[in-house]
Amino acid sequence: MVTGLLEREARPRPADPARAEVWEAAATVVDPELPVLTIEDLGMLRGVRLDGEIAVVQLTPTYSGCPAVEALRADIVAALAATGRAARVEVVLSPAWTTDWMSEEGRRKLDEFGIAPPRPRGADGAIALGLGIRCPRCGSLHTRELSRFGSTSCKALWECLRCHEPFDRFKEH
Repeated sequence: MVTGLLEREARPRPADPARAEVWEAAATVVDPELPVLTIEDLGMLRGVRLDGEIAVVQLTPTYSGCPAVEALRADIVAALAATGRAARVEVVLSPAWTTDWMSEEGRRKLDEFGIAPPRPRGADGAIALGLGIRCPRCGSLHTRELSRFGSTSCKALWECLRCHEPFDRFKEH
């Protein structure tokens, strides 16, 4: 029997304890490129269902060509195996991942780790420009982008003109 998908929520609490267990186990998997964030923090964990005894976990990568997908797939399967459950990971590319799916906790963790988090969208879908990008090290807004391309595809390289430290900034998309 196939149960329905669990839509992405901040901390889903499905009535079905088996699906809740699958979600909780998958939610512990960390992103190999951002080890302070789980796939739940990033909003990459899209849903879970049970297909008989197999746990099916839906994952949407931050980019369709994300090089971490295979590592994430293996880590999810291992996390579910630790609970005694066989698992399969489905990569879902549509709709495309957006930084809107990142949790506030995830944004906070990024900032504490020294990566400027993406700005959230307003109710109208627009990203507020604000006064600038805040340096995660000293808090200054006197910053500039050095390169649109950072250490990973989802980050850009920025520099603080006050403390003179470079830092990554998670791109909005």
